Amino acid sequence: MLTLETLITYLAILIGFAFTPGPATLLTLARSSQSGVRVGLFTGFGIAVGDLIHTLLAVLGISAIIFASALMFSIVKYLGAAYLIYLGIKALFVKSDLSLPKQMSVISAKEAFRQGVLLEVLNPKSAMFFLAFLPQFVAPEQGMVALQMMTLGLLFVGIGLFSTFVVALSAGRIGEFLRRNPILMRRQNKAVGSLYCGLGVKLAFQER
Repeated sequence: MLTLETLITYLAILIGFAFTPGPATLLTLARSSQSGVRVGLFTGFGIAVGDLIHTLLAVLGISAIIFASALMFSIVKYLGAAYLIYLGIKALFVKSDLSLPKQMSVISAKEAFRQGVLLEVLNPKSAMFFLAFLPQFVAPEQGMVALQMMTLGLLFVGIGLFSTFVVALSAGRIGEFLRRNPILMRRQNKAVGSLYCGLGVKLAFQER
């Protein structure tokens, strides 16, 4: 099993990583402020499921196979980039009914969950994190490597879920303000859409 010193070091790094703004955090913030806390929480659940999938892939060694193949890496990278750009364009062209500012439910909880899963699964940076970062805390002499990897991965999922919940609950307050200010909501859609398009383009040109 993992030593206490290893766990403390890992958790300290993980907390800093989880609360650093990235695609997952930004998606949760956007969904919560646009469609309410419930949708934001389901986005967080979706992201957590995506991280759990990455954990299982890392344990099974599939992530190593993907990154050993330039073709497989490119496929995952471009799928992730295309999905980010799709979300950005969708946000840029969403229509807000200015006569009904309270009806701001842009997306359902089910759709938010699905988007969260896809965004995280198709993010090669997440796969790279699990492949390159987790093994640094694994000590073969401490027992089963697969069990240690799974433990580290589950801790990542738990901390990540907590961070997205914090973002969702905080952004919900922002959402209430935006519902009373539809013009600001429209501007936020433009800002969020531009941001995701930019992230998608950046991801597309990312080197291995």
